[in-house]
Amino acid sequence: MASITGRFVERLKGTDCRILDTRKTTPGQRLLEKRAVVHGGGSNHRIGLYDMVLIKDNHIAAAGSITQAVELAREYLESIDCREQFGPETSFQVEVEVTDKAELEEAIKAGVDRLLLDNQTPEALKALVVHARELNPKVKLEASGNVTLENVAAIAASGVDFISSGALTHSAPTADFSMRVVSKAL
Repeated sequence: MASITGRFVERLKGTDCRILDTRKTTPGQRLLEKRAVVHGGGSNHRIGLYDMVLIKDNHIAAAGSITQAVELAREYLESIDCREQFGPETSFQVEVEVTDKAELEEAIKAGVDRLLLDNQTPEALKALVVHARELNPKVKLEASGNVTLENVAAIAASGVDFISSGALTHSAPTADFSMRVVSKAL
């Protein structure tokens, strides 16, 4: 995992974009796999469901709209007092998955911290990034979906802040090595 992450990081050199892992990890191995990503030069997105609110398409459909989903998430966060467990300055970011310009506009109007631009071509990403920066230059932008070593540099060139890829953990190839004892003539 550290090796594949290092290859992704290498492709992002010269950009301000960071590669992130996802929660798609081997059961019981999450912390180990996420640590490997960090050792490879990547960053951890979320460790679990407790450290950031990520509103995806199913949540939006269930709530009725992006605006309603964000409002419900914020109401919930206000109803729980997690400061005792996580510290007095605890603040959870709210990220929303968007797929087009209208969803992007609604999410920014709802005041989200981060947008997840899912399954976009580099060209479509660039247009969404430009539009998002016009509406709110401070909103963080994350690209995800079908990220490969071949296209990660083009995705980063769109201007996103983060690229998340499950491939760093769930599809990382195993290392093939052996340890041989070689006798040495004295």
